[in-house]
Amino acid sequence: MNLVLMGYMGSGKSAVGQCLGAYLHRDFIDLDHRIEEMEGLTISEIFEKKGAVYFRKRESEILRQTLNDSKYSVIALGGGTPIYGDNLKWINDVKLNFSVYLKIAVKPLVSRLWQERSHRPIIADVPSPEDLEEFVRKHLFERAFIYQQAHLVYEVADLDVASIAKGIIEASKEALG
Repeated sequence: MNLVLMGYMGSGKSAVGQCLGAYLHRDFIDLDHRIEEMEGLTISEIFEKKGAVYFRKRESEILRQTLNDSKYSVIALGGGTPIYGDNLKWINDVKLNFSVYLKIAVKPLVSRLWQERSHRPIIADVPSPEDLEEFVRKHLFERAFIYQQAHLVYEVADLDVASIAKGIIEASKEALG
């Protein structure tokens, strides 16, 4: 069974996923990196050159392929992946996957993202922490209903990556076997 991590950008999906992969002796797959490898472009370049509709369609195709081809992997999704099409149905297929929503409160998330914004094209031009907070609140409000449908909702604020990974392993022991 795959362990699939979802959550908003900056919630720690990639860092926690790498740690989980190491602890569980499983391959770690970052879906955004896989898309970039298969397309030969960065996510930003795909959006810029081919558009959002193309990206979301390709993301869904690569998600399905990854979930079907991987049986015992830890997979970190992009923040928008569960939102589009029938991706959530694939992610929450209990025969193949156990999904975890890495939930983080707005204030620590904004603080984290403000420091990282130059590496995140969608927020690189946000002029102030206050504007970023408004942006994050809006997106979290829109996505919360989908994220909350994960098999496990795990609060990550104020915890280090290793503690989060260990907590997820403990909370999902039965499902992961």
